[in-house]
Amino acid sequence: MTASLDARSVALYLKDNPRFFDDHPELLTGLRLTTQLGGRTVSLQERQAEILREKLKALELKLSHLNRIAKENDAIMAKFHMWVDTLLLSQANDQSPDSLIDALRDGFGIQSVSLRLWDVADEHANAWFAQKVSEETREFANQLHQPYCGPASGQPGVVWLDDAATMQSAALLSLQHLDTKKSFGLLVLGSTDPQRFSADLATDFLTRIAHTASAALQNMVQ
Repeated sequence: MTASLDARSVALYLKDNPRFFDDHPELLTGLRLTTQLGGRTVSLQERQAEILREKLKALELKLSHLNRIAKENDAIMAKFHMWVDTLLLSQANDQSPDSLIDALRDGFGIQSVSLRLWDVADEHANAWFAQKVSEETREFANQLHQPYCGPASGQPGVVWLDDAATMQSAALLSLQHLDTKKSFGLLVLGSTDPQRFSADLATDFLTRIAHTASAALQNMVQ
């Protein structure tokens, strides 16, 4: 107990008196420290250099990790821009839902994509995307304030996907009026990979996709 207190007192004194070794340089020559590399004894200067090298290595690893994330985000953003371009071009021929789905599947490598819209304008009443949707699914979409990511089993809209029974993970995106935030559709992305849309997946880009898809399809509903 006493040794611990004495050691702490020495440490506090040296911290409060940073010029101590400047005034007593002869003490530095006698200090010997044990290095973590092989347990050999080294001088204070050598140990300080070793600590700096360890910190530099840790910073280099962190920088490498950040660079990798930045490159991945850049690649996703480039795909997102291409998808938006496809949506803009599709506005002229009234093929927005089909173009939206095809571009998501091809551009982002998503295995299966589908959607449903409700309260559609009369001219779209017989379209595939206007098929009847249960009140439970509508309410689910209305309460979905951010994209759902997780297991596909039992989730609303997954049955709309091709090979729905094989889907292991899914992302569900509510399509909402940009002004009232009331839902008018549900966009469903599916994968046979359980980790593709895992529950811990960041949803920033999915949120952007939901917002952009809502803007592109809003004019098709009443």
